[in-house]
Amino acid sequence: MRIEAVQGDITAETVDAIVNAANESLLGGGGVDGAIHRAAGPQLLAECRSLNGCLPGEAKMTGGYRLPAAHVIHTVGPRWRGGDSGESEVLRRCYENCLALAERAGLASLAFPAISTGVFGYPLQAATEIAVHTVRGHHAENLALVRFVCFDEPALTAYRGLLTQPG
Repeated sequence: MRIEAVQGDITAETVDAIVNAANESLLGGGGVDGAIHRAAGPQLLAECRSLNGCLPGEAKMTGGYRLPAAHVIHTVGPRWRGGDSGESEVLRRCYENCLALAERAGLASLAFPAISTGVFGYPLQAATEIAVHTVRGHHAENLALVRFVCFDEPALTAYRGLLTQPG
């Protein structure tokens, strides 16, 4: 499995699925969540309404609708509360559950945002370490590519710094 980091707009990714860093309602919000809902169109919101939300650390898949990606995997990351409230375990489960869902669906490519590092306040370096470690530890059966799509230069630098280190 190839793992890479790029800077860009996750809604423009031509992969089998993109991951949405969603809130528990799955009904859209700010940041990457709002951008994905806007780009995918109203059908995404309609399908999300039928899912009855999502708990932190879990993942649910929908269609991609107007996105280049055929699917969206929605996951709810932890809100940062200082690091002593199980945040790292919840974040790790986000990545594990998204990877497992992609594998069960037979997907070959998946793009992740930097889950929980926006409005949920997770420190970028700590979140990046969990993301890279979890993806590197995943035994890929179908996935040939996992791409971290970074919104800005600091995130890209953090991911590339870790990805250049031996796994």
